[in-house]
Amino acid sequence: MFRISASGQETILYSFKGAPDGAYPSGPYGGVVRDSAGNLYGTTSAGGAAGLGMVYKLDANGQETELHSFTGSPDGSAPLAGVIRDSAGNLYGTTSSGGTSNYGTVFELDASGHETILHSFRSDPDGATPYAGVIRDAAGNLYGTTFPGGFFNSGIVYELDAAGHETVLWTFRGPTGDDGSFPYAGVVLDEAGNLYGTTSNGGTFNSLGAVYEIDAAGKETMLYAFAFPGANGLEPTAGLILDAAGNLYGTAGGGAFGNGVVFELSPAGIETVLYSFTGRDGSGPYSGVVRDSAGNLYGTTASGGTENAGVVYKIAP
Repeated sequence: MFRISASGQETILYSFKGAPDGAYPSGPYGGVVRDSAGNLYGTTSAGGAAGLGMVYKLDANGQETELHSFTGSPDGSAPLAGVIRDSAGNLYGTTSSGGTSNYGTVFELDASGHETILHSFRSDPDGATPYAGVIRDAAGNLYGTTFPGGFFNSGIVYELDAAGHETVLWTFRGPTGDDGSFPYAGVVLDEAGNLYGTTSNGGTFNSLGAVYEIDAAGKETMLYAFAFPGANGLEPTAGLILDAAGNLYGTAGGGAFGNGVVFELSPAGIETVLYSFTGRDGSGPYSGVVRDSAGNLYGTTASGGTENAGVVYKIAP
């Protein structure tokens, strides 16, 4: 885990040692969340007491604490996303496998470290193998996606209410459908209750991914389809962020140099490529971006840069 200052100075906050605090090569895929005291919370996809992943806390002094070790059944295994945190200190996340049917779970971890399984996926019709985490609304409902699963085995968008009841909001129809398929990423929620996300495939016939909206009534609209040869991006694996004007921002592969793009999508569905990576400045922006109050975007690439080991970048307005 690292921190980068405003001047670009990196500080290593913690180095994972392998089991039990994380295991190579399947360490912390997900990011971290931070509380007001400066503690960081996240997951590793392996490691922990059972070797099946864990939820951890890193305090402001660099001391790591294992909050929960996954055991496979019934509590899940291999979390690929990070966690979110509510005002009471409860953490929420997903595991990509394990649970009662081995298709993954949605879990809650309270402030004392007690885990509750909120939902175990069964594949059809309710989804399977969530790669993404969850978001939470003011009423305590959770929203997320699964990568496969559902009636067409191409992924779903789901809602989990505060009582643990799951509703499938949308079932993707497959690579040749007009609604997208195989969402790696989760969703974002606007003030009107609309959800927005990306799929890594589908959109229109033979297209290479899509940006979609699901309104509060459960109607899906494809806002943009990425198309071959991919100069405007293709096969997005990251989620989106939303600004006050309704513009969406995200990352995708492809681009002018084949190393990925950062894009903006207007409320009218007009896509603008904000930046195409060349390789020397980064390649493979598999995760999304965050935005500050001045409109600067920040993110990471998995490779490229001067050492070909990835970069942390900023894109000015």
